[in-house]
Amino acid sequence: MGDIAKSVLGGAWTLIVGWILPTALNITVFWITLAPSLRHTTPLARLWPTTGAGTTLLLLCASLFLGLVLNALQTPLYRILEGYSLWPSRAYAWGCRRQRATKRLLADRIALLQLERRARITDPLPPADAEELARLRADPRTARTAHRDLRRTAAQRALLGERLNRYPIDDDQIAPTLLGNAIRRLEEYGYDRFRLDSQVLWNELTGTAPEQIRRQAELSRTNADFFVALLYGHAALAVLSLSALACADGEPVTLLGTAAALVLLLPLWYRCAVNATDEWAFAVRALVNIGRKPLAEALGVVLPHRLADERRMWRLLSTLHRRPYHERAAALDEYRIAPSGTDEPADGDS
Repeated sequence: MGDIAKSVLGGAWTLIVGWILPTALNITVFWITLAPSLRHTTPLARLWPTTGAGTTLLLLCASLFLGLVLNALQTPLYRILEGYSLWPSRAYAWGCRRQRATKRLLADRIALLQLERRARITDPLPPADAEELARLRADPRTARTAHRDLRRTAAQRALLGERLNRYPIDDDQIAPTLLGNAIRRLEEYGYDRFRLDSQVLWNELTGTAPEQIRRQAELSRTNADFFVALLYGHAALAVLSLSALACADGEPVTLLGTAAALVLLLPLWYRCAVNATDEWAFAVRALVNIGRKPLAEALGVVLPHRLADERRMWRLLSTLHRRPYHERAAALDEYRIAPSGTDEPADGDS
């Protein structure tokens, strides 16, 4: 019973903090800045409370209802910000090219800093490193930022590495937006390291992982949800503020000022959502690293000792779950646990 209560409360926490709380903040902004201008419109006039208790109840109910709606719509809401939904094909392709160029530039800037530091310590540099350093110094892209980068402190240089780490390893996995790449890198982790497709086996992975690791993976997404909900709410309020200018009771200065402030905050909340994926990525990394052994046991296979064999096993398992059955899947017999009551060893446990 205690475990069930913890699970329920944990799920309520992610819902309240991730979606209901930012919705309540947006509704409060609406009530303070926009509602007076819309008070005499037909829909709001019918709902307008006459007492303080009525106002509190109305705001609470609206926050709960809209928060639940946003939570139910979280997948399409994320996909729009990641660049998967409602993006024209040309805009998608342009965004991917731009993000690949940004990733390459960050990698080159970091490589230049490392080679410059090595050149001060080692004289002369190995021929390959000296050639790469000359190339980076001559590159106009890195030359524009080299002087500023060299003056950065160690902590500031580490921030460049954090920005680069928010991109997937494989350039073919690049998404057209910063948030898309920040989420794609955590989705890519299991496959890149172990050939374990965590997206395909997500339910199995979370169902067999230790409770603490599983809860950590669930809770770590809450901060990103918070800023995504706040961003969408601000965008809706900005549109509503401009639309309210047509109302007879509208206050142009208040409405325009509110719309401008909300629009200026949108990039901030987007950046905060991107940064919030770092903890999410760490939690998914822990889930894959620690949870893949109990997952293998639950799926009836033995985790091989050799990494190359493990990568082959997870690739076969991921393919088996992702695609229709093919005779090649019989190669999994090598890793399957021997039936109980027999002395036959598992070939994969070498």
